[in-house]
Amino acid sequence: MTQHHSKTAPESLLPVAGSIRNQGEPLRFEDVEQFIGISAKAAKPGEKATLWTKLALTSDDPFFHRVVDGLADVIYNMAQKAGVAVNLRRAGTVLLVLKPDNTADLWVDTAAVTIRCMVKRAVAMGSIICEHDIADITGMGFPCVEFGEKDKVLCIFREAWSFGFAFDMNPDGILDLESFTTTLGTLHRELRYRHLYQAIADEALFARLVSSGWFPFVEIITSEFKELLRYAEADFDLTDVEPTIVEKFDDTRLQHMLKRWVAKPHFAVKSDLLREAIEAFVSRRPVTVIKILLTEIEGILNDAHRATHCGQGAKVTGLLAFAKAAATQRAGGSNTLLLPEAFGRYLTENTFANFDPVKATGTAASRHAVGHGAAAQGSYTMSRALQVILTLDQLAFYT
Repeated sequence: MTQHHSKTAPESLLPVAGSIRNQGEPLRFEDVEQFIGISAKAAKPGEKATLWTKLALTSDDPFFHRVVDGLADVIYNMAQKAGVAVNLRRAGTVLLVLKPDNTADLWVDTAAVTIRCMVKRAVAMGSIICEHDIADITGMGFPCVEFGEKDKVLCIFREAWSFGFAFDMNPDGILDLESFTTTLGTLHRELRYRHLYQAIADEALFARLVSSGWFPFVEIITSEFKELLRYAEADFDLTDVEPTIVEKFDDTRLQHMLKRWVAKPHFAVKSDLLREAIEAFVSRRPVTVIKILLTEIEGILNDAHRATHCGQGAKVTGLLAFAKAAATQRAGGSNTLLLPEAFGRYLTENTFANFDPVKATGTAASRHAVGHGAAAQGSYTMSRALQVILTLDQLAFYT
């Protein structure tokens, strides 16, 4: 059926392929009193006051509610003075931009929003991105909003059942928009993946996962790890859920991972060995997988270390420190979804764990036990083989 329209949309409103735009215009307020900060503590008249000029909070912080309630009152007063209605309680994203000429722009769910991510696979422009494609979230911004270097910015946004809030009162006189974008991305990441950070912070829970050989690996952090975490939190036997996870790693998925590995020079020089390990996993030969990959992890780390340290190698302790530092530098912080600090602990307590040759405590999770032929035969399982694959994959994101 053909539809006929009597009017054509203005050219400025027509979508352009590959472009994005805001969903509407902001509310503009005049004669706005300049904000300089938010009081960090109470002060009596005549006393010195301590001000926050930059701050980032989530709604988990009790201070958040006091600050946001006060900000909402200020915005309502602005709107009332301008003769417009504003409902912030139903909003998903609120952006307030204060201009040096005492005007302000208020965007309430009308500004286009971008989330800056690290992805697990190569993507073309216009590709649909699913959550399982995301390796990390590093920024949140407003690409179609024009910011001036003298502007001040405040943003409140909803993520699931929680909120993030950040502001920059531009105390230096030059707005650091990149820093503000990173701050919002950090808040978004911490709220969206709160369960992961809580799992890492819970010593007993994290120890239970690590002792079983599991970790919030990048490849499973937005998918299979949720089920593992539920089992661990309930203190169920993780071996009950492991076969289901192993089955989800078919040849297609593993080939995608292999492609990711060999894109790195220090992985590419070992491509034949890595390919052999992947083929062995598909053929359900865990001994081959573990024997190949556990003994290659140290070599791959050393190659990456040499590439950034003028050809100089390092011992295991130095390599672990290098891995953590490389991940922190690449992701722009230590609290990203790459979890470099926690993974360093995992490598120490699992992959490079020592063993007692007298008491025969070695398992196929330990590179040292496997390398010395001290791992019990029964510990060479498909689950252990997958854990080794995921460990190597994690390092591909680090270096």
